[in-house]
Amino acid sequence: MEWLAAAATDPRACKRQWHDESGTAVLACGRLWDVLSVPEDLGVLALDALLRIPEAPGPVLADAASRRVAFFLPPDPESRWIGSGIRYAGKGSWIAAPAPHQAAGRLRWLVPPDGTGALFVPAAVELALHLALGRLAAQSETKRPCPTCGAPATGSAPHADDRPD
Repeated sequence: MEWLAAAATDPRACKRQWHDESGTAVLACGRLWDVLSVPEDLGVLALDALLRIPEAPGPVLADAASRRVAFFLPPDPESRWIGSGIRYAGKGSWIAAPAPHQAAGRLRWLVPPDGTGALFVPAAVELALHLALGRLAAQSETKRPCPTCGAPATGSAPHADDRPD
């Protein structure tokens, strides 16, 4: 709790906010960490890949209302993350966060901060996002209907378009 609250302008006020009705506090990005927010379907698959590597994970926050997943990364004022639906919050940005090990309304921790300051390695997150994009693309290919007959694709039976000419 101390590590996360240290990102607030007033850590004591932050802790009070976590215990009041909303259960959230506004925390500054760019000093202790930056935040990379991605669409939920991409973020969940990327997190699955990240949790398979033997390095301690950084915090991951989920926002159920906006259907987004946010990864905490080391501060990097030069960082440029580009992609559809990608949002990067660095110095000068703020996020709303519940207390560690708690959910507050639409916000919940998928991986709560552990107090050690562990953060995700940006290169590992980038690789995990690429892997997740590949999985999403493969899933969407199997869901596309047959262009000839319109039947839903099952991923197993060939359709007329699959035959050699």
